Amino acid sequence: MASHTSSNKVVHAALIGNMLVAGTKLFAALWTRSSAMMSEAVHSFVDCGNQLLLLYGLRRAAQAPDAHHPLGHGRELYFWSFIVALLIFALGAVISIYEGIDHIRHPEPISAPGVSYLVLALALAFESVSWVISLRQFRAAKGSLRYFEAFRKSKDPVSFMVLFEDSAAIVGILIAAIGTFLTVQLHQPRFDGIASILIGLVLALVSFLLTEESKSLLIGERADQSLSDSILRIAGSERAVTRANGVLTMQLAPDQIVAALSLDFEDAVSAREVEDAVAEIERKVCAAHPHVVALFVKPQAHRNYQQAALTGVVSATD
Repeated sequence: MASHTSSNKVVHAALIGNMLVAGTKLFAALWTRSSAMMSEAVHSFVDCGNQLLLLYGLRRAAQAPDAHHPLGHGRELYFWSFIVALLIFALGAVISIYEGIDHIRHPEPISAPGVSYLVLALALAFESVSWVISLRQFRAAKGSLRYFEAFRKSKDPVSFMVLFEDSAAIVGILIAAIGTFLTVQLHQPRFDGIASILIGLVLALVSFLLTEESKSLLIGERADQSLSDSILRIAGSERAVTRANGVLTMQLAPDQIVAALSLDFEDAVSAREVEDAVAEIERKVCAAHPHVVALFVKPQAHRNYQQAALTGVVSATD
């Protein structure tokens, strides 16, 4: 829940900033007839829609389990994150590239470039505030990992999506400013169209990275290896357990994990002792890792587990 609270703050900050930016960019684009500025306006409006979808995903993911969704609704966040990643390309990159090509084919001079510079400066200020907030959250979450490694291993798409969006927005603003400057100074309106295409390419790259990571989370990624190791240590220390064979984990949401554990019990222990041992293991695992919302334990001889592993059929239902 703490993760959802911090994610909500980051998304709300980004939404407020993008609403301010989008309005000012649209005004400037209509005033100056700048293709790059129009691309930036479209980019900001898309970002606003994306943040609303992320907030909706966070709200849906926080719903309690029910009869139809016994493990909760956590994966909804991954679904909406995937949709957001696609929208960045469909509504951001494609429209920006189209606008740029159209402006190169039918160039128009930028009128009142001072308005463009003022709006871009304001947009840079708004976006920078949101970027700093999202960077602080991501830096706190990544620990000692490098940034790209943390992005690849992160199970919280909101943290890296907002950071990537804000970073792309800042890069886009700088490209738009350079395009406007070259257009005005060299009297070549095509530079404005080129800037719009470059903004679209930046968005396409960001969309590709976010789509790949969101798809991986949506399909189902394992939890961090350290959690699996901890579960095996806890189970292996139980007196009735001969060997903790292995564990399968699945990330349902940033703060929701399901695990299936294979254990080899002493031959002499009774069914009641097995039940008691399983209950104790569940208690210890949930105490050490509150994010584990479901733990399924399967009594299984180690040789059977090894055979199943060789055939690739290691599961909680073997």
